[in-house]
Amino acid sequence: MATCLVVANSLFRPPKPILPHKHLPLQPISSHSLPKSPLNSNFLKPHFSHSDSCRVRFIAPASLGETDASSDEPLPLVGEDSAAFDLGTQNIVSWVYFTIILGVVLFVLDVIWIDNSTGFGKAFIDAVSTLSDSHEIVMLALILIFATVHSGLASFRDMGEKHLGKRAYRVLFAGVSLPLAVSTVVYFINHRYDGVQLWQLQNGPGVHQLVWLSNFISFFFLYPSTFNLLEVAAVDQPKVHLWETGIMRITRHPQMVGQVIWCLAHTIWIGNSVAVAASVGFIGHHLFGVWNGDRRLAIRHGEAFEVVKKRTSIIPFAAILDGRQKLPKDYYKEFIRLPYLAITAMTLGAYFLHPVMQAASFRLHW
Repeated sequence: MATCLVVANSLFRPPKPILPHKHLPLQPISSHSLPKSPLNSNFLKPHFSHSDSCRVRFIAPASLGETDASSDEPLPLVGEDSAAFDLGTQNIVSWVYFTIILGVVLFVLDVIWIDNSTGFGKAFIDAVSTLSDSHEIVMLALILIFATVHSGLASFRDMGEKHLGKRAYRVLFAGVSLPLAVSTVVYFINHRYDGVQLWQLQNGPGVHQLVWLSNFISFFFLYPSTFNLLEVAAVDQPKVHLWETGIMRITRHPQMVGQVIWCLAHTIWIGNSVAVAASVGFIGHHLFGVWNGDRRLAIRHGEAFEVVKKRTSIIPFAAILDGRQKLPKDYYKEFIRLPYLAITAMTLGAYFLHPVMQAASFRLHW
């Protein structure tokens, strides 16, 4: 419901002549002539301002999610507070289960997929490589396979959870998506310098610093899944969350923004056709995820999602700049939380472990 403005302005009315009138005797007011219920003072609020003319503005209460451009105060949340982590409410047993499950998953992944002597990972890469001698085509094919399976399973989540249960479907989703993701990343690492060199900027002034900073920032957008790690591992019952604070105030689709930043940084640094092909594939997948993600959230959360959608934007900072998103005065506190500290540690660790990751990928010969 739009905000209702009723303005009465006496400036544009001609003055009325003063006419003689009769003095009528005052009549007593009967209690029956009073309204049975008083007006709700919160419904119509007159706002008076001093000006040359008398103006009276009545503002009806806004419906859920509407913003008042004249107010600097943030509106109450209808979504969830992202990255909220209360150490006092954590169950130590749940985190023990998470650690065990993570170890089991990594062991099984190594046996059935990564280890060339027992797994199917190399056979899968070899099969896809038969499509073309071009590393760019193979790279795009691997991304397409992963994107189809990953987004497809996400799209059928409601139906799958109905038949299998939420935890069982999460196990299926991760069990199929994770090996395909590993294959795609390993192939990119092994063949990132096999394409046609298009430019060489690695020795340019400030390029390394720009690329490093861009990659560091991208991980704060890429991994909002750290908000609910126990659900990722199906220790807690998985949910479709409607996050609204933290990074979500900047963009409603942080994974897409993070992927774009990551791809641009790596493409600038590597500067060849394989990097360009990988970036086109990854960004294309995440752009589809923008549409698909909004569609799924609208189905799951209905009007609440429409409210969050009005307050947020796909393009970073757009909702903040046009006034739809009102940042709290202590907005920075939404980032001083354990999940974001975990992202910082993970990002720095990934940077320093790049040589280890590259050596491990090379040994697979994928």
